[in-house]
Amino acid sequence: MLAVPSSLFAILKEILRHLLRRPVVGVSVIARTQSGHLVLIKRGDTHLWALPGGTVEWGEDLRATAIRELLEEAGIKQAQLGKLCGVYSHPDRDPRFHAVTVLVEATVAEPEQAPYNPTEIVEVRLFALDQLPLELSHGNREMLDRALLGANFWE
Repeated sequence: MLAVPSSLFAILKEILRHLLRRPVVGVSVIARTQSGHLVLIKRGDTHLWALPGGTVEWGEDLRATAIRELLEEAGIKQAQLGKLCGVYSHPDRDPRFHAVTVLVEATVAEPEQAPYNPTEIVEVRLFALDQLPLELSHGNREMLDRALLGANFWE
């Protein structure tokens, strides 16, 4: 049996995702600590801050995706998922592909470890609400602002 290295498998999966031309489903998390700080990640591709999150893996449900992505991207080991804040599906929001993003809230412990992939996520930081960056990657600022106002949004 031929063994495929995990890095090659990841590349092949990304190529297939583009070839199949289907929307990709993912989760973004408004991760708030007990002190009320938001956890943001700094992306390696855009060099902008963003909400932690990512795409659903085969065999995962949305809750499992949110928990896994919080650990992989932000080093968060403890999270209590909360309410659904929105579903974003505009085809041009994500420059990489047509993403359908489910936005959820979570109460989280502070990050305990570095991101799994330091090329993808270059920094993790806690922000007070009045210290949030003006611009966030991949339309996250608009999503976050709506959620902080209590709006439940879908497109």
